[in-house]
Amino acid sequence: MCWMCLARSCLPRRGFLTSLAAGGAGLALAPAAGLAQVDVGPPSSMRKLVSAEQLESAAAQQYQQLLAQARTKGALAPDDHPQLRRLRATARRLLPHTPAWNPRASRWQWEVHLIGSRQINAFCMPGGKIAFFTGILDQLALTDDEAAMVMGHEMAHALREHARERIAKTQATGLGLSLGAQLLGLGDVGRLAADLGTQLLSLKFSREDETEADLVGLELAARGAYDPRASVSLWRKMAAVTGNNGLEFLSTHPSGPNRIRDLEANIPKVEGLYEQARRAG
Repeated sequence: MCWMCLARSCLPRRGFLTSLAAGGAGLALAPAAGLAQVDVGPPSSMRKLVSAEQLESAAAQQYQQLLAQARTKGALAPDDHPQLRRLRATARRLLPHTPAWNPRASRWQWEVHLIGSRQINAFCMPGGKIAFFTGILDQLALTDDEAAMVMGHEMAHALREHARERIAKTQATGLGLSLGAQLLGLGDVGRLAADLGTQLLSLKFSREDETEADLVGLELAARGAYDPRASVSLWRKMAAVTGNNGLEFLSTHPSGPNRIRDLEANIPKVEGLYEQARRAG
């Protein structure tokens, strides 16, 4: 799915219930002020062929199943885990800026969880369900700024509804889910939700989706007072582990020089946002 989107091995791909409740979920209700500084154009109209509500419901079900599996394996981090607390603190700084990219985000029940696994991976499912694997934090020794770039990127996939678009395009070519009957009010809604959840586990985004997520995530992180230059150091770290066999993250998030050049070209556009947010504390 996305760059750290879903992990393909023992602990499926989604993880961490954060009920950012204790101070987090409500933060997404206040849109950030100001126009977008990065240019990614309008979202694809193809996504409208798939019901956002059904997709988000299916994602929530799949997310809970994955959390349950991780919990059974003793791999789900408790709420007081230092790394999880750090991730949730980052989410609280990014969430206020999400509705500007998708008004639905203010109604999502955002969650953040951490799964104990050496996999270098993370993701955000439709509806704001975020999971990180300890491998990406530990093996890359991510700074707070770099972890924010990962989180912003994953949030951006959900905000731009890339999964909804991918599924719609797959359906349009006759290779995916049979949504036509659903759009006409026919068929089994429960089965559709199950099929959607299953497809989310294997969905991969296009290079265009990845570029969009890079830039939107860059701006989200900058508005949250995270140094945009960390986007480059992050991907340099990724490039350094490219030879690692079976690296899930790099199978869906290529770390070539073009990606770094695109980020470097856009950093000046958001530096002012970062400095303003940093001064505001």
